[in-house]
Amino acid sequence: MSTTIDSAGRLVVPKNVRDAMGLRPGTPVDVTFTDGRIEIEFAPMEASVDTEATLPRIVAADDVTTLTDEDVRTALESTRR
Repeated sequence: MSTTIDSAGRLVVPKNVRDAMGLRPGTPVDVTFTDGRIEIEFAPMEASVDTEATLPRIVAADDVTTLTDEDVRTALESTRR
């Protein structure tokens, strides 16, 4: 799949790639150049561990979209062969 870099140096990530990654406007990403390739991945987010509950849980510092059971099921099924 081809795309171009505009005169301001911006690269358009094709829609099907954005959709596959779940990228939305404002999504923080890390861009690296490794072994001759540009790699895009979700930026790490700040989080803490809440040990007050019965079981420890990770709590994001910023608002994040909550995954539903269906989201998890769909992701698992899409990675299974």
